[in-house]
Amino acid sequence: MLKNRRAKLEPFFERYGLDAILFSNLLNVRYLCGFSGSEGALLLTREAAWLLCDSRYTTQAAQETSDTEIRQFFEKYEAIGTLLKEQALGRIGFEAAHVTVGAFKDLSGKIQEGSELVAIGAELDQIRSCKDTNEIEELAAIAGLASDALLAIIPMIRPGVSESFIARELEFEMRRRGAEGRAFDFIVASGERGAMPHGRASEKLIKAGELVTVDYGAALAGYYSDETVTLAVGQPGSRSREIYDIVKEAHDRAIAAVRPGIACRELDAVARGYIQERGYGDYFGHGLGHGVGLEIHEKPVISPRSEAMAEEGMVFTIEPGIYIPGFGGVRIEDTVAVTADGCRLLTQVSKKLMII
Repeated sequence: MLKNRRAKLEPFFERYGLDAILFSNLLNVRYLCGFSGSEGALLLTREAAWLLCDSRYTTQAAQETSDTEIRQFFEKYEAIGTLLKEQALGRIGFEAAHVTVGAFKDLSGKIQEGSELVAIGAELDQIRSCKDTNEIEELAAIAGLASDALLAIIPMIRPGVSESFIARELEFEMRRRGAEGRAFDFIVASGERGAMPHGRASEKLIKAGELVTVDYGAALAGYYSDETVTLAVGQPGSRSREIYDIVKEAHDRAIAAVRPGIACRELDAVARGYIQERGYGDYFGHGLGHGVGLEIHEKPVISPRSEAMAEEGMVFTIEPGIYIPGFGGVRIEDTVAVTADGCRLLTQVSKKLMII
């Protein structure tokens, strides 16, 4: 598995003429060697790998990594410089998007004369865009856990309870089912607050007849889930039902369009175009979706500005919405994995309007 992941680095070795690549973004470190500590760095050549960590993590690193030599350090950049000199490495790529100016200056002073640090941009993070089979099954399991937790607390969503109460109960239920925690601060937005795409749970009490949007996810073994359900507490008004039906149709059309080779901006246009056609284009301001994996928001981005193409193995959200200030809103979100001929839903709650 790690061999296949590291093979994704070959184009960078070729394009930049590198002898090695130094990783300091801990998410990429974890992806490429399995280490999950909070401090460390990974140096990779085509043939070898070194994980540098401090004394807190040497035992953990030995348990989590394979095919990787572990080097304990007292001062990180001093240790990196020593290793680079020892291996006589000339051109060393580094993650420019994740290295501060101060860290770059510190490391530059530790490398030997004749060696060169080569900046590689954020495109290096794209090695995580396409998930392997193990990752997809992990993400499916986490999404299923979270979906089951929401279904379990649905009876608690009723007039007179607060949004924050729902958020707390949902997190407790996820933890009872094995989650290590929540993926992000849950959004529970009822009534007029539904017009806020990131309306985190408040002390507002839910009222009869309101729509309630719940955006939630679980965290487990370094991976995340992401799903949004909008439901009605009692019979919704005609306008609420109208915008729900529009968002649901936009959501369904976008999911039906997912396949390898489609431009991510085209996916966005499928949903956005339908919402515009129905007269609500001004009320859908964010992108259609984002990648999900070791980060809750990662590559690819599904938006009008995206340059990415959908590829088999990518995992991302489809989450159109309509947000009307002073009235409320609807968002419907599923996470999908791109397959050879379409996509697989990882999230599991039905998106047919629930009236409770």
